[in-house]
Amino acid sequence: MFSHVFVSVTDFDRALAFYGPVMDGLGLEMRFCERDKPWAGWHSEGRSRPFFVICKPHDGQPHDPGNGQMVAFAAADRAMVHAVHRAALDHGGCCEGPPGLRPQYHANYYGAYFRDPDGNKLCVACHAPAPGEA
Repeated sequence: MFSHVFVSVTDFDRALAFYGPVMDGLGLEMRFCERDKPWAGWHSEGRSRPFFVICKPHDGQPHDPGNGQMVAFAAADRAMVHAVHRAALDHGGCCEGPPGLRPQYHANYYGAYFRDPDGNKLCVACHAPAPGEA
């Protein structure tokens, strides 16, 4: 569905220190990192798209997180939801909702919410039932 998603940041080095461990936790690999631009992007191994990019705003204006926007990453299982959420909090993120079931979305929706150091809202979610459940 998506080609790529851009998220603007204020401090590129701080953002890279946050997103590196988060992307590692999701099993994504860095596609590029150009500090002179500055921007960096990640994608799934063996695939060129979609990819996720962090960058300073192209128009030179200050970063401003949108109200109501959120990027949600798919997790392979519930353990990955916990691991990525922990990586986010350990690297400067703040919790917007701890890992857990969110049955208001569907019976198996297991997600966690957090903000990056620039205030962008992110989610990591698993849509599969827990092991042993059908």
